[in-house]
Amino acid sequence: MLSGVCVGTNDIEAGAAFYDEVLASIGMRCVFAKPHERGYAGADGRISLFVVVPFNEQPATYGNGTQVMFYAPDKAGVDAFHAAALRCGGTDEGAPGPRHYHPDYYGAYVRDLDGNKLNVSVSLEENRDR
Repeated sequence: MLSGVCVGTNDIEAGAAFYDEVLASIGMRCVFAKPHERGYAGADGRISLFVVVPFNEQPATYGNGTQVMFYAPDKAGVDAFHAAALRCGGTDEGAPGPRHYHPDYYGAYVRDLDGNKLNVSVSLEENRDR
């Protein structure tokens, strides 16, 4: 069972500003803050994402083929997440929209300030009756 994910940052203040705004768009907030790390949780209060300055004091790097994936409550949440990431200095890796390989999928892709790839999505099938 997965308990959470850590992503590295080379600037905790800039990373905090980025993630505070971007994750707020899908209902997550910082619930733990220390000088070298921040923990983000959803409505249940359980931390599922940490943003950290690497403990070994080496530069933070991203993994090729690695991405952190989030659920949005609806298509508007996907759009808001993507827009917030770009507004906060992230880079576009795939605008919000459906993907041909998953017919009931609506998602977007961005990179944070340190190059970590983020995905946000919603299942259109699960949201049909809303």
